[in-house]
Amino acid sequence: MKERVRKGYPMLDLIHEAPKPKVIAGARHDWELVIGMEIHAQVASNAKLFSGASTAVGAEPNSHVSFVDCAMPGMLPVVNGYCVEQAVRSGLGLKAKINLVSAFDRKNYFYPDLPQGYQISQLYHPIVGEGEVIVEMAPGVARRVRIERIHLEQDAGKSIHDMDPAMSFVDFNRTGVALMEIVSRPDIRGPEEAAAYVAKLRQILRYLGTCDGDMQHGNLRADVNVSVCRPGAYERYQETQDFSHLGTRCEIKNMNSLRFIQAAIDHEARRQIAILEDGGTVTQETRLYDPDKGETRSMRSKEEAHDYRYFPCPDLMPLEIEQAWVDDIAARMPELPDAKKARFIADFGLTDYDANVLTAELDAARFFEAVAQGRDGKSAANWVINELFGRLNREGRAISESPVSELQLGGMLDLLAKGEITSKMAKDLFEILWTEGGDPAEVAASRGMRALTDTGAIETALDALIAANPAQVEKARVNAKLAGWFTGQVLKATGGKADPAVVNAMVAKKLGL
Repeated sequence: MKERVRKGYPMLDLIHEAPKPKVIAGARHDWELVIGMEIHAQVASNAKLFSGASTAVGAEPNSHVSFVDCAMPGMLPVVNGYCVEQAVRSGLGLKAKINLVSAFDRKNYFYPDLPQGYQISQLYHPIVGEGEVIVEMAPGVARRVRIERIHLEQDAGKSIHDMDPAMSFVDFNRTGVALMEIVSRPDIRGPEEAAAYVAKLRQILRYLGTCDGDMQHGNLRADVNVSVCRPGAYERYQETQDFSHLGTRCEIKNMNSLRFIQAAIDHEARRQIAILEDGGTVTQETRLYDPDKGETRSMRSKEEAHDYRYFPCPDLMPLEIEQAWVDDIAARMPELPDAKKARFIADFGLTDYDANVLTAELDAARFFEAVAQGRDGKSAANWVINELFGRLNREGRAISESPVSELQLGGMLDLLAKGEITSKMAKDLFEILWTEGGDPAEVAASRGMRALTDTGAIETALDALIAANPAQVEKARVNAKLAGWFTGQVLKATGGKADPAVVNAMVAKKLGL
């Protein structure tokens, strides 16, 4: 079904297709994958959810722990209003319903890194309700993944098992750090879609500034629910909303790599299919992925909500916010990736691919826009993507570490657009700016980088070359590709200062091509 993208997604006329199931090859029967995800995104905040302790990373163990975090008697939690604002901003970015009244609950379980013996979360009344993420799978083709809810909760600490052969240690620095748990519906139908969904959600949160999306350090991690079913079962679930049609799900915990997410889903699906085709029953459980062995292994039987003995947190009143406050946050929302991509395509004439690359990260988009402002957008995109990004990738640098600034690259493009330097000179100039810095115009002048604009001199050199090489002229007239020899010789004769485009046009005219 083709439909106009809804308000808030002014990207393209996308074809919203029903998710195409991933059929597992090699099985005796046809099976389809059904995937739902719970994303734990650390809220970008300097203080924890219920205390003023710092959230900075890299500190000495147990140095960022308040009396509230370590559950000292008589200490009561106080909600960090900024964390609430960040959750609301995230909900608005996902086109979700903001609940003006929400409440905190205690999720009871006992583990050494949970000093309270319970986690404060939001089971029954989350702060954010239903929303959606539009995931573009190919140019013009998108998937809609429904968001069921976003709730706030506190993180646990970290158990350390490799410091002593006989003992384990606990670092409570992360204890109480604010998390947003973003729960999707089981709308994802394959490993590639799962990775694309996480990548898109991460991109949106980074644009919003509500989570830094650092998966390597666990600031964004995923619990992946995987089940398999026979063809047609998913459609029956869509009609009835009866989850039993989808088969028994297993949850793969704490995934922090897009590549590992795909590999874990693929292995888990094959494991479940093998059990079912051998006449067995899949057990609902929590599993961990072992990247070294490329397989999942059982962690524990999957708990249900009643196993945690949830009950309302007696230390916290219901959280009530005003619509005017939500509206004020909405009015200050930044431009999100889809809207920025659409604008880049419209304003700068970019291809879909180039716009995707340039909007993947907010810093990259800002850099490009500063370079392209008032200049040819396609030329700016080519230089930013091919030369700048290429060099940054080779040297393992972030764009914030680029030796060439937006102002320098823009100044170099101005010289190129005016014909004051050739494309070859521009590459040489870029190298100098990268290694030595400086003002592009001043560097070009001091190094004698100036394009030969005297067409008479170019024509004289070309005429002499044609007169001296009649055999080569005949070959070029038979095969136009050989005309490049004349261009190369003229460039050589002029010390590389002639514009190749001007020389090419002159060669074609002189040879009658």
